[in-house]
Amino acid sequence: MKELSVVIPVMNEEENIKLLMEAVHNALSAIDYEVIFVDDGSSDNTRRTIMDNADERTKLVELRKNYGQSTAMTAGIDYAKGTYIAMLDGDLQNDPTDIPPMLELLKRDDWDVVAGNRKSRKDGMLLRKIPSKIANALIRRWTGVYIKDYGCTLKVFRREIAEDLGLYGELHRFIPVLAKLQGARITQVDVKHHPRQFGKSKYGLNRTFKVLSDLVLMVFFGRYIQKPMHLFGTIGFISLGLGIIINLYLLILKISGHDIWGKPLLILGLIFLLGGIQLITIGILAEIAIRTYFESQDKKTYKVRKVFEKDQQNKPILGITV
Repeated sequence: MKELSVVIPVMNEEENIKLLMEAVHNALSAIDYEVIFVDDGSSDNTRRTIMDNADERTKLVELRKNYGQSTAMTAGIDYAKGTYIAMLDGDLQNDPTDIPPMLELLKRDDWDVVAGNRKSRKDGMLLRKIPSKIANALIRRWTGVYIKDYGCTLKVFRREIAEDLGLYGELHRFIPVLAKLQGARITQVDVKHHPRQFGKSKYGLNRTFKVLSDLVLMVFFGRYIQKPMHLFGTIGFISLGLGIIINLYLLILKISGHDIWGKPLLILGLIFLLGGIQLITIGILAEIAIRTYFESQDKKTYKVRKVFEKDQQNKPILGITV
């Protein structure tokens, strides 16, 4: 088993690949490592560039289509053989020289995750930095996991933590939260950040709404993933109680000879009553779904087209997955 696996999801990064591979090799030459590139549906020469510059430490996992960064990370973790796993962006903005001290800190002080914090971030202020600061503040406030920079891909994990992250969709932004749900001990260190030299960023302002949507999911995971009935049931019984009280009041009015038909209070009472029943029912169904989730078989969220690597004699090995 290798000491370290470096997982690098890439999509259309052909101009960055050779420089990135050289930077990783120079930074990690004193470590027994492997590099796992996960090609997430590139339409340029990214795959060919990786294969042309690969050595026996390099593995290329080619996905059948573009699944997104979270799923690509999951695929890389699944194919990793290292005791420790590092995540790295493929755009040369992260610096591989930060990995050895992060790995040493993780081993020396018994942390489970060491997260990078881009202290001097080289991105645009309006489209990247400001939305990122707002998102980071919201995530810290709502989840209680106080990491400064949730958007920094550079992180080093113990293998068992990385394997149980359960990444899918676009949850890679919430890796510290997912790790914390497992009881992981997390610390953060300042890391270098470089301006993008080649290619275009895959992110825009539209990701802000995705972050907010996923944040609601993370709050639910953190507080109610094992007890959804506590959320839906509590709200449901409050609503049901209000509905019963309102309708009892209206019933008394009706018995007293008052006309209650068409009153807004009647409509409100019915809404509370039916809403309460629905929320309680949702809570029961959510409990059943959660039990199924925890007890179901492990199924992959991606399909691999092929896996390329080289042996110690630098000869290509191509594994084709049907």
